[in-house]
Amino acid sequence: VTVAAVIEQDGRFLLVEEETPEGVRLNQPAGHLDPGESLIEACARETLEETAHRFTPLQLLGVYLWRAGAQADAPTYLRFAFTGALGEVVTGRALDDGIVRTL
Repeated sequence: VTVAAVIEQDGRFLLVEEETPEGVRLNQPAGHLDPGESLIEACARETLEETAHRFTPLQLLGVYLWRAGAQADAPTYLRFAFTGALGEVVTGRALDDGIVRTL
């Protein structure tokens, strides 16, 4: 299970530039649900870890299912995407490993 934040403010979207096995890519702040965590808590945490911005998820945008390959045992991801309110930047907070920068 994964979560993602689709954050629009003043006609602009908050994205992260991150290192992936396919090279540097743009993505929404996103990540995996941790044990004992709600979807809302996971989305707020992942956004903070990847962007250093506080985020309050307010609306479910969509639920997406993706299989990473055609094999029967290929990993399958269930993603919950949220929109919400962007909060302040936490000054001095380091971004997650692999995150190049926030755009």
